Amino acid sequence: MSMNSFGHLFRVTTWGESHGPALGCVVDGCPPGIALTEASIQPWLDARRPGQSRYTTQRQEADQVEILSGTFDGRTTGAPISLLIRNTDQRSRDYSEIAPKFRPGHADITYHLKYGLRDYRGGGRSSARETAARVAAGGVARAALAALAPAVRIRGALVQMGERRIDRAAWNWDEIGNNPFWCPDRAAAADWASYLDGLRKSGNSIGAVIELVAEGVPAGLGAPIYGKLDSDIAGLMMTINAVKGVEIGAGFEAAALTGSANADEIFMGNDGQPRFSSNHAGGILGGISSGQDIVVRFAVKPTSSILSPRKTITVSGEETDIITRGRHDPCVGIRAVPVGEAMLACCLLDHLLLHRGQIGDAGGHIGKPRA
Repeated sequence: MSMNSFGHLFRVTTWGESHGPALGCVVDGCPPGIALTEASIQPWLDARRPGQSRYTTQRQEADQVEILSGTFDGRTTGAPISLLIRNTDQRSRDYSEIAPKFRPGHADITYHLKYGLRDYRGGGRSSARETAARVAAGGVARAALAALAPAVRIRGALVQMGERRIDRAAWNWDEIGNNPFWCPDRAAAADWASYLDGLRKSGNSIGAVIELVAEGVPAGLGAPIYGKLDSDIAGLMMTINAVKGVEIGAGFEAAALTGSANADEIFMGNDGQPRFSSNHAGGILGGISSGQDIVVRFAVKPTSSILSPRKTITVSGEETDIITRGRHDPCVGIRAVPVGEAMLACCLLDHLLLHRGQIGDAGGHIGKPRA
């Protein structure tokens, strides 16, 4: 059974390996008539592209996307959309020394135990390089959301690096473009720069927490029990490389709250729409969007490829040491921000299409009856 696809009506299949000639995806289920060109997808890939600062891998990839099918005269046709991204800066020789060894913290050993072989050149299919295809698919999803639900806005930020957190009182979305960390806090970004410089020079790495916020999401997306919106969001976030934890809204902090503190009290707004006193639920109640901002956080572990010697074993079962040379991110969380945004865009579009197909213009109403 293939496990390289996700989504229900908006379905994405990714393909390719880190050191192969190319990678890409096939997007099926995108509605017809959506304005879509390579130029509209490229900015999202540029945001994820490696080698843009000394704090990310120095692999130099243009990540230029090519649309091979599914569009005509700059609009989607309803046919499958095939997207291609060529690899141009592979250095497979960097991995020849570790070919017989399993890298601790990587999927090397589990791929070997499951399939009987593995691509040691950067991890092959398990490499974070695969996420470029997801970001391309996210570009398609954003284009469709812009046409079908133009109020939706998806943004992400790095809110914690190691034990160092941002000051939420200083949160400023405009700051994200002023530093290489997607950090909304200017002071925290400056602190992280010196902190990561020290880790990078010592050949070490660190984990991080990314927060995603989707504004303008209409109420009603998601379905009870096994079709919950938060369940699908969490599941997709967990597919991103190095992710070890996901939370919605208050998340694990909700366990420390009382019922009275956690409850998001409901009021009628001046516009006749319900308003909430807080958003501990993260915009989702009973698996269905409430109309509030959807707030998602995910934690990524430290990059496992480091220059410090680690204990491991070989394919033949011998104990040995390993140093993983090559070009790697000292904090994989930095480039995980656009990946998380892309996965959230794909999930929201998928659920929007599901909702439209099942409910259409029906649904509950609060206040005076409709005319």
